[in-house]
Amino acid sequence: MPVVVVESPAKAKTINKYLGNDYTVLASFGHVRDLPPKDGSVDPEDDFAMKWEVASDSKKHIKAIVDALKDDNELILATDPDREGEAISWHLTEALTARKAIKKDTPVSRVVFNAITKAAVTEAMKNPRQVDTPLVDAYLARRALDYLVGFKLSPVLWRKLPGAKSAGRVQSVTLRLIVEREMEIEVFRPQEYWSVKALLTTPRGQTYEARLTTLAGDKLDKFSIADATQAEMAVQAINSRDLTVKSVEAKPGTRNPSPPFMTSTLQQEASRKFGMGAKQTMSVAQRLYEAGLITYMRTDGIDMAPEAVTGARDAIKAKFGADYVPAKPRMYKNKAKNAQEAHECVRPTDMMVDTASAKIVDSDQRKLYDLIYKRTIASQMAAAKFERTTVDVASDDGQVVLRANGQVMVFDGFIAVYEEGRDDSVVDDDDKRLPQIMEGEPAAKKSVDPEQHFTQPPPRYTEATLVKRMEELGIGRPSTYASIVTTIQDRGYVEKEKNRLIPQDKGRLVTAFLSNYFRRYVGYDFTADLENQLDEVSAGDADYKKVLGQFWRDFSAAIAETADLRIGEVLEKINEVLEPHLFPPTEDGSDPRQCKNCGNGRLSMRTARSGGAFIGCSNYPECRYTRPFGPPNPEAEASAIPPDGKLLGEDQGDEIRVFKGRFGPYVQRGAVTEEVKKPPRQGVPEGWNPEEIQLAEALKLLELPRPLGPHPEDGVMVWANIGRYGPYLKHAESTSHRGGTNANLESIDEVWTVGMNRAVQLLAEKVASRGRRGQAAVPIRELGEHPEAGGPVNIYDGKYGPYVKWEKINATIPDTVQPDELTMAQAVDLIDERAAKSGKKVKKKAAPKKKAAAKKPAAKKKA
Repeated sequence: MPVVVVESPAKAKTINKYLGNDYTVLASFGHVRDLPPKDGSVDPEDDFAMKWEVASDSKKHIKAIVDALKDDNELILATDPDREGEAISWHLTEALTARKAIKKDTPVSRVVFNAITKAAVTEAMKNPRQVDTPLVDAYLARRALDYLVGFKLSPVLWRKLPGAKSAGRVQSVTLRLIVEREMEIEVFRPQEYWSVKALLTTPRGQTYEARLTTLAGDKLDKFSIADATQAEMAVQAINSRDLTVKSVEAKPGTRNPSPPFMTSTLQQEASRKFGMGAKQTMSVAQRLYEAGLITYMRTDGIDMAPEAVTGARDAIKAKFGADYVPAKPRMYKNKAKNAQEAHECVRPTDMMVDTASAKIVDSDQRKLYDLIYKRTIASQMAAAKFERTTVDVASDDGQVVLRANGQVMVFDGFIAVYEEGRDDSVVDDDDKRLPQIMEGEPAAKKSVDPEQHFTQPPPRYTEATLVKRMEELGIGRPSTYASIVTTIQDRGYVEKEKNRLIPQDKGRLVTAFLSNYFRRYVGYDFTADLENQLDEVSAGDADYKKVLGQFWRDFSAAIAETADLRIGEVLEKINEVLEPHLFPPTEDGSDPRQCKNCGNGRLSMRTARSGGAFIGCSNYPECRYTRPFGPPNPEAEASAIPPDGKLLGEDQGDEIRVFKGRFGPYVQRGAVTEEVKKPPRQGVPEGWNPEEIQLAEALKLLELPRPLGPHPEDGVMVWANIGRYGPYLKHAESTSHRGGTNANLESIDEVWTVGMNRAVQLLAEKVASRGRRGQAAVPIRELGEHPEAGGPVNIYDGKYGPYVKWEKINATIPDTVQPDELTMAQAVDLIDERAAKSGKKVKKKAAPKKKAAAKKPAAKKKA
């Protein structure tokens, strides 16, 4: 029985069904080796030698494969059909060879399939090959580049820019996109313009809307009517003239469907329609792929296999009729330069299986499958047909012309199934239906109205539009889009608000630093060119070590040039770069960098130890003026908390201030001195706005913990306090005492109002609840024995809803499924999915061993 290795247990389970008992299918659980996160893992001085290390979690998975190969001396690597999948196969080969599990006589082959279906898997097994060396070389080059940039550039950031976390080869370029878009928005100045619309009436009493396109014989552009005065003159020009319909022109039009999904367009559409992030989209798509429902989800390709095109056309004819099937199949050409990434499009594996037939339990999986199914079917449907009508209404002297546009759908075609979403809502006036209008007839004016408009700044990126822009610039690849967008958010460089990506102080500073001292390496063209070089490596047209050598020669020199930079020098340079943003020109023409507090200090950007930035005066500590990082904002300055804390007032001779600390906002009595290194402090509770806190509230917080008095039963003190997890009671000698009994309070206010009687009751209830611990939970439904692994599978009602339990694995039952309707098959899927997430393995029952056939006695040799 050959040993087949795939990445995930879910994929292993599906493939095992197709291959049967003649194969042992095991999962590697992703990458088994990686570069240790320390200096020296890639050595440019030793021809870019790379030191790999087996991850601790992967050792048990490697051992399972080693043990299997002891019984079956054949290895088939069936990892995903892309660069990452090829890399996992190469790592497995290297790791197993090092463990001497692969011997000289061990047949090792590589198989790839674009979909996990019986036909695809069976066909792949008939066409094995060896691991693709150029594809592995491209992976090694990319991994080495990312390591060298991360481990050589990040320490420069830490030394020269306090608070910066890391830099990355592609993440820093992507961050630059977001920061530059924000700066465009900040310098944007809206421009006023006006339009004039008239509501006109036909002789038959039907109304339609037309907009002014010609005034005083001149064709109008967007900004021709600049203000209200000009708009009013235009209204008078229309009202003072009789209007007649000069022309009615009707033209047929068609609209073709969008091509099927590739990785980037799938991420964009899932973001538009469901608000899914790139990472979430890929995670959901991965589960659909492993279940055999869709083809491989990391691809630059939009072409479809001939049998899939035929299947789509058959499904369209069956569901919608022959009119919806175009005469010829639609053929879509791949735009990807790199054939290694251009697998087939993302599509359903069976075109006859719509969302209802697929019976998908998980709501996210169901939504995404429905999206993929409809987009794929629509891509092979007939075009939608429209009739577009343009009506020109004018005065007899030609001084005024108004235009009405309308559109009528004659045949819905692909729109019956699917219509692509838009990144920003745009109102299309052409979608309106016009009444019957005859050339030469009069157009009576019902109303004429001017409308004021202002130009809008470019919108902030969403994850969808960011991925689209990255794709346009050639930055990143299908396998990396999601991780790049996630990383810049995890680092705190960017925050997502209402689905829009907003750069934070740290992100702006890192971008400003890199754009000045490593401009080439955050350049869009340079990054795209490097991606193209890596594509050439994967195609076998370039040597990856030469690519690394060329990059390292220039990059190491750029690193060396920053060695003597002082932090003050770096900050002053960033001040210059960000000056238009931080210190815009003042209305009175005064110096925007002059300190308004002391009158002679100079304002500049400074960094705080916590990693943020603020604007401070050069006369510090004599002048303690500060304001938040960013353009001047009097309202924000009044409420903001500066690095030295915001003074709330005085109490008993002590200053009371509110600070923003590493672990959240807090109030403090007095200052830190040599004598008092730890003045009284208390955290500001969640739900209280630290910027709006008043002196009285701060003093209440500083009174905590509040002693209620000795407990009536044992005389030990009872306290009310606010902790990390909210308001609570403590029955112990002090709140710092590690023992005692804690009981939660319902609200913050109770900390100051709760009395001893209530406290005694809550503490008693807490002690009583401990006594109930350890009692076995009673299942609300028993499903029976696990069909593959044995052991009871039961349904329980938990604190967060019903869940299914098998051995030590608990899997939440989705809201869409009623516990009394859950089948054993669905329960097993939920258990497998939960086991895969937690790294556990569902061991199947061992098949009963066959009795060895009795050996025949050896025949006696003749003398």
